[in-house]
Amino acid sequence: MSEDRVNSGRAGANLGAVRSHNSALVLGLLRRAGTEGISRLELAERTGLTPQAVSKITGRLREAGLAAEAGRRASTGGKPRTVLRLVPEAGHAVGVQLDRDALRVVLVRLDGAVVGERRGELDLGAGAEAVLGVVVEAVTGLVRSCLGPFGELAETGSLLGVGVALPGPLDHVRGVLHRVTGFPGWDGFPLRDALGDRLGVPVVVDKDTNAAAVGLAVGGAGGSFGYLHLGTGLGAGLVIGGRVHRGARTGAGEFGHQVVQLDGPRCECGDRGCLEALCLSAVAQGETERAARVLGVGAGNLVGLLDIDRVLLGGRTVLADPEPFVRGVSAELDARARREGLREGVAVDVVRQGERVVAEGAAELVLGARVFGRGEG
Repeated sequence: MSEDRVNSGRAGANLGAVRSHNSALVLGLLRRAGTEGISRLELAERTGLTPQAVSKITGRLREAGLAAEAGRRASTGGKPRTVLRLVPEAGHAVGVQLDRDALRVVLVRLDGAVVGERRGELDLGAGAEAVLGVVVEAVTGLVRSCLGPFGELAETGSLLGVGVALPGPLDHVRGVLHRVTGFPGWDGFPLRDALGDRLGVPVVVDKDTNAAAVGLAVGGAGGSFGYLHLGTGLGAGLVIGGRVHRGARTGAGEFGHQVVQLDGPRCECGDRGCLEALCLSAVAQGETERAARVLGVGAGNLVGLLDIDRVLLGGRTVLADPEPFVRGVSAELDARARREGLREGVAVDVVRQGERVVAEGAAELVLGARVFGRGEG
């Protein structure tokens, strides 16, 4: 297991102070304000709360160590306004990406900044006990190296929890895996509870593409977009109106298993002619341009169904040679736009921080649930 860490200190906070929707709203605005901070008056204006309510909330957050003064700012009249900021070191979350053959673990602060990372090989087919052992060792080792004793941090609440992202399908509400394509042995495994019991901290589980979509939305990829992840498999994370769309049975985003060629090559899911099988086959044969065109056809289907604003590309296969994928997907979407009489196609771009976007998004699932009150569905 390779390691790249940065020590971030051991500051902690009483997270019981985040006990209301309004407190979470204020904390979210403090995070977005960054180091420049934001005044109480601005907080009141943006939340719709009264100045008195904001004063009470910020007072509790300061006592808890979650907020601090960031200086004063001149006002248009009267005395200068005190500016408040988030204390990023007041809490941390771990994000874990489980791929079919690799593991990535990141440790992030309340502002989403990564302060430590570990990577290593993984065999998802080795069975639950073996995989859980690797994850527990990586998580506890990373936290210990950056912050101090894992057990103490779990007991004090300074470590908010662990988010785990991996290929679906799965039930993110109960944290139970379904039949992961190519790994039927995981079907029905209660990953959330099993890992939570071992670590002693809250655990959330979601599909890798959904976690990435959450992280991208929090990071500023606004509007409605699709994140297409082509690595050892192919999936999509969908954000509609700023919220991740999971569907009635949490199965939305199984993008790779749309059939685009009747009687095509057999896919690991058991069907034929799936987008994933066609893309990966082209990649394996070194035909990147063909893989990009196939991906573009799937992206066009997605745009036609959902009328999204942007398509973002990521995953190790795309990141290894991104330009052909941008060209190929863009060409298909531009052609669709011309056929429909539109002036321009949907914007296509590569997620440049794509190597960590899934793991970071997994950590954001924890931050959203425990601190910032983001209902991720």
